[in-house]
Amino acid sequence: MTLIQELMNQSATGSMLQGGSIKRFSPLEIRETIQTLVATEQIDTAYALGEAGLAIYPASEDMLAICGLLAVMRQDWPAAVELLQELVEAQGQNIQPFTYVMLVRALRCNLDPAGALKMANQGLHYYPGQLELEAERLALDIYSDAVSSSAHTH
Repeated sequence: MTLIQELMNQSATGSMLQGGSIKRFSPLEIRETIQTLVATEQIDTAYALGEAGLAIYPASEDMLAICGLLAVMRQDWPAAVELLQELVEAQGQNIQPFTYVMLVRALRCNLDPAGALKMANQGLHYYPGQLELEAERLALDIYSDAVSSSAHTH
């Protein structure tokens, strides 16, 4: 039985998400199920499954990635930054461009433009010309210039 089938059965019987039943599934299966739940607008169940999956597999790249995205969806910027920074550490030398982009956005939204700019520059070091990172860095440079000129005029 797939995880989505398990969740549907639990929902039909009125029972809640059971950690024991979730442990049978891999982080990849949990991530894919969360993606399906989000695509079918079952957001609360996706959040609950993400929390359960992260509790079971706290160091899993799949769980850190999907839970980071769920935090972005909720606009829980501190959680998004924390999860995505953990994902960067877990990916080590294999950080994906999308991870950089999401972390830059989360840092910016968490009111850390300096950290966002540093991460954008780091991402561009490994992925020169990556369009989303270039756009983020440009926006951060414009912001930095505006703040700088505002400070000089006051």
